Amino acid sequence: MTATLTVRPAAARHEVDQLDQRRSVRKPSALRQLGPNWFAAVMGTGIVANAAATVPLRFPGLRGAATVVWALSAALLVLLSVAWLAHRVRFPDNARDHRDHPVMSQFFGAPPMALLTVGGGTLLLGSDVIGLPAALAIDWVLWTAGTVLGLLSAVAVPYRMFTRHRVEADAAFGGWLMPVVPPMVSAAMGALLVPHTPAGQPRLTMILVCVTLFGLSLIAALVTITMIWSRLVHHGIPAAGMVPTLWIVLGPLGQSVTAAGLLANAAPTALPDLYAKGLLAFSVIFGLAVWGFAMLWLTLALAVTVKTCRAGALTFNLTWWGFTFPLGTCVTGSTVLYSHTGADLFAVVAVLLYLVLVAAWAVVATRTARGVLDGSLLRPAALTAAADTARTGATR
Repeated sequence: MTATLTVRPAAARHEVDQLDQRRSVRKPSALRQLGPNWFAAVMGTGIVANAAATVPLRFPGLRGAATVVWALSAALLVLLSVAWLAHRVRFPDNARDHRDHPVMSQFFGAPPMALLTVGGGTLLLGSDVIGLPAALAIDWVLWTAGTVLGLLSAVAVPYRMFTRHRVEADAAFGGWLMPVVPPMVSAAMGALLVPHTPAGQPRLTMILVCVTLFGLSLIAALVTITMIWSRLVHHGIPAAGMVPTLWIVLGPLGQSVTAAGLLANAAPTALPDLYAKGLLAFSVIFGLAVWGFAMLWLTLALAVTVKTCRAGALTFNLTWWGFTFPLGTCVTGSTVLYSHTGADLFAVVAVLLYLVLVAAWAVVATRTARGVLDGSLLRPAALTAAADTARTGATR
């Protein structure tokens, strides 16, 4: 009897250990491997809604459909935020690995941009559902949080690249823009809040902060885009899995045109007449020049994507969300240029690009949902494959 009593606990412990091991193997890896790159889905969904709110094409049901998409982006933001916080609490080692990873760390700019995008959509579309006071309150919270986190990413990620990462000559890719673009999104979304800021010093401070954020992000983005161009010239196009990140370059280009235009719209409520008119003139001249380069890059990115697709190498991964948000900023940039110049060219381009955006979002969202449901996107290999291909060299 005594022998039985002494053996069973040991056997039980062994069985428990085996059960724990089996559970560990069977445990879904989504939470363990959840990275900041998933917030690109919120950005891509939110821009579909936000762009629809201002696109120069009005037809019955558009605003209602856009509001539904905004609600979806808000729900995704809440879900991913809770999951990401849980991930950082339960798996701190994985969170540190993401922070130290030379590629994954770049996507710490995605969460603040997700906050800012949903916040802007709340003011533009959500006010129809929850009322303007509630929409403003939510937008202020999201804008403040997104701006603080965006400034943190704009400083911390480059600093770690300067001091901790060993960067190869061919390492530059579109993801390098992710940590420095959030302040530009803050400038654009902040411009929407300027008229709702108390008059006087608070409103003046708000618009000046937005202009400063605009400049901070613009110069950092231009430096980074130059490095990406140099990498493409000297080392060829990246591995197939990273080709969609070439589209990220459109993000700071289109968003800077959008931000300049929206700040010009807000300027008369906050600045003296002379400066307001000057900002309007600047927004048009700057916008035209940058819009032209954006169209050049769009053509180049499309050509590289088609080349890769024809080679049968463009398999789906989370980098495909790079086809959405950056393209959406070109829609909003074209829209503000149309509103300031009255040129039908920009209205036509805005509408055409928006149709492409909706199609791209539908494809990427469907593939993502399918990958989540069948588990293929939740495996560690799937979540890190795109990041790993960034370091596999270039192919022409």
